[in-house]
Amino acid sequence: MFPTPFFRSLIAWLSSPFRSERPEPVERNWPIPPSSPLAERNARPIAWGARVTPDVKHAVIEIAGRLAIDPNHLMAIIAFETGRSFDPSTVNRAGSGATGLIQFMPATARGLGTTTATLARMSAIEQLTYVEKYLRPYAGRMTDLPSAYMAVLYPRAVSKSPDHVLFRKGSVAYKLNRGLDANGNGQVTKAEAAAKVEAVLREGLRPGLIG
Repeated sequence: MFPTPFFRSLIAWLSSPFRSERPEPVERNWPIPPSSPLAERNARPIAWGARVTPDVKHAVIEIAGRLAIDPNHLMAIIAFETGRSFDPSTVNRAGSGATGLIQFMPATARGLGTTTATLARMSAIEQLTYVEKYLRPYAGRMTDLPSAYMAVLYPRAVSKSPDHVLFRKGSVAYKLNRGLDANGNGQVTKAEAAAKVEAVLREGLRPGLIG
């Protein structure tokens, strides 16, 4: 039985001295095939994972891996900053002008080469690129949730002790963040600021929200 034209072509291609030994680049598309190593790594449940699309969850896990931050912590921060909506167009109700998944301030947005108006028009996936860009200088230092949240709220306190005072009564910063003053003593410490985010983390790990 003679080979069919298809098999003759295949044999000729395999025998060709011009065949490249390097495979053609493969563009990554979502969702990832269930059998791939990346899919297996990203299949684990994370806090608030049930509230976002698989694409957003996968992106958060990938970003967290590159920044050496727990993806549960990053999800808790985003949940807290957006009022659990995960809406990239979320605007700060206190009037600071902060916008987005981690509440980018207008000056911060400009420093990243964009504006809060532009960020508000982005999808969550698009805006996560700027989240990573913003957090990159703190990679490896966000070893716990309080430190990770300080990278967003008050970067100078990333490596400070839990009792470090961030804001005091009478300042504009305190006025904008007075809701974090748990004991009402007129000052907000790193531990107090992180306490509400830690509560959001515990909430996001509950059945129906973790995913």
